[in-house]
Amino acid sequence: MDFPLLIILISSYLLGSIPFGIVVTRLCGLGDIRQIGSGNIGATNVLRTGRKGLAALTLLLDGGKGAAAVLIAEKLYPGLGACAGLAALLGHIFPVWLKFKGGKGVATAIGVLTALAWPSGLAVMLTWLLMAFLFRYSSLAALVSLGLSTPYAYLFGHADIAWLTATISVLIFFTHRTNIQRLRNHTETKIGKKKNLTEPSVL
Repeated sequence: MDFPLLIILISSYLLGSIPFGIVVTRLCGLGDIRQIGSGNIGATNVLRTGRKGLAALTLLLDGGKGAAAVLIAEKLYPGLGACAGLAALLGHIFPVWLKFKGGKGVATAIGVLTALAWPSGLAVMLTWLLMAFLFRYSSLAALVSLGLSTPYAYLFGHADIAWLTATISVLIFFTHRTNIQRLRNHTETKIGKKKNLTEPSVL
């Protein structure tokens, strides 16, 4: 493996593995977000604390670290942005600091796609918002929007990142496997509805 690629992969993974959901909630005195709601470290679970501002901040930071990994890699080593983005996403999902038990990866994935090919990233974001508005399920919005990321890549002339969008789709479906089961059973929690605070983690 080339040394620049190795450096980019390691640094992007470490950047992606920063658990902003845990950081912001602890700094604000809310304790460990993993002990609340679904146990996830992402913005949707932070929203269940009732702190919309913290949820928005978590969303921006998680998306921002994915975008930052891509932009930094492209600045230093043009052509390695996609690899950096994937490494950041893997860092978020499997962070070394949390014994490889991280978040679902939606915000980070969208940040990566937007930095690499903004029309595709924007299409994914708009699809997420539409699905969330219509059905009120964050998980369903994620599955549909990122499931469409590969068709969007081809539609907007970014076939060169189709391998990445396909990989992201697989990862998102993997991280949402328990959500898929709950959607089938009609037991999935809707956006804005608080879960039982003692409910075990479904990471």
